[in-house]
Amino acid sequence: MSGEAEDAAVMVARALSRRTPKDRARFLRELLAHTAAGLVLIEGDRAAGEAVYRLADAVVARSGR
Repeated sequence: MSGEAEDAAVMVARALSRRTPKDRARFLRELLAHTAAGLVLIEGDRAAGEAVYRLADAVVARSGR
């Protein structure tokens, strides 16, 4: 894992630890939405759409197990 990925993982883990268990899912949904919006601004619609599509594909693949 790269240093940047570790930094992001630590940042998210820290943010989750400051929330109650019932608030954690909402936080992650909001984080995903804001991240996708940020990707649109930084890399454009196509790159953001591809990233969101890959995430959705991983969720579908996971639920099929």
